Amino acid sequence: MELNFCFPRETDKVKKENIPLVIVGGTVEYHGAHCSYGCDTLIAEGLVKKLSESKELCIAPTVAYSPSSYAVADEKSGTVHVEENAFENYLFYVFQSFLASGFRNIYVVIHHQFEQESLMPMTLSYMKAAKRATMAYMEKTRGQGWWGSESYSSYYDELGGGDDPFSWIKVIPTMSTEVQNATGYDHAGKFESSILMSLYPDAIKLDRLGDIDHWFTKSAYEANKELGDKMVELSLEYLKNRIV
Repeated sequence: MELNFCFPRETDKVKKENIPLVIVGGTVEYHGAHCSYGCDTLIAEGLVKKLSESKELCIAPTVAYSPSSYAVADEKSGTVHVEENAFENYLFYVFQSFLASGFRNIYVVIHHQFEQESLMPMTLSYMKAAKRATMAYMEKTRGQGWWGSESYSSYYDELGGGDDPFSWIKVIPTMSTEVQNATGYDHAGKFESSILMSLYPDAIKLDRLGDIDHWFTKSAYEANKELGDKMVELSLEYLKNRIV
């Protein structure tokens, strides 16, 4: 189900049954002449939508404008970059709203700048906003000193579980390190072009590769749907086990 099309009856079911609420953390970023600007967003969205065919999810609206950075190309390239502190504060209020509403099983799925699950600015913004929102919510609802109260004496026994408030919002990659090692990972090259081709063939035009030469797109000539299908398969297997 999609949150945009939900009514209170549906959201009550999501909260009562602890159905995962999944948010795609997307970008609008230059990916050479052959990949669409929504490349990272589309890969994450495509995988989440495919996952929802076999696993019950509530898919929240995508957060598309974010700290893409101008590392790949300058501000004239079409990349949309939102400063990290401003973005984090925006997310803080989004997460606060979800927590106040009663959602307790939230996942943010990101494809952008997640090589080997490294923590880059956009991912860190999500993670920090999630912890800040959780801290603020707990203090607001349980009062100051909530963690040190006797009611939380079993805190360490609950770490990582559903009763651990710091597990209510999880930020994860579309492809784990293991999946990346089994296939490959790049920016607008052979691997990213292949997985995009598998999920959204209309979002890639390999015949335009010659329009602009970049070192990071040269391997895209080798992109193919078979490789993309394999990347999708492994990514879905990982996400199915990770989003619970």
